[in-house]
Amino acid sequence: MAETAEEFIERKKQKEIGRLIKVKDISRKGHHFLKVVAATYMTETDNPEKVFEILRLEHQKSEGEKDQIAKYKFKDSYRFGYYIIGKIRNKKDKWTWGQYAPMIPTMDLLPLIEKAKEEGTIKE
Repeated sequence: MAETAEEFIERKKQKEIGRLIKVKDISRKGHHFLKVVAATYMTETDNPEKVFEILRLEHQKSEGEKDQIAKYKFKDSYRFGYYIIGKIRNKKDKWTWGQYAPMIPTMDLLPLIEKAKEEGTIKE
């Protein structure tokens, strides 16, 4: 049995803050290292098996070809994503990162953004 969305959200909140994420540079000739400084989670209104995530990320360092990396200077950025309960193979009944762009119902978009603002994930 998969953990509930509420249990999953609580676990993720405790685990994410301070974590370092390594992402490929758009040029594919380097990497950026981003620290999670804030996180907001919200269950989709009509689907208790889907949780949206907004992370505020702070750039820590970049590695790779300096001429390519220098083009993509940034301090803070946001990552939007989602998790679902897996249905097949080794992901069955486990919260799994959504591999596609998040599709957010109209009724959930503004509440998610407002929640992220209230929690300090999105800075104004």
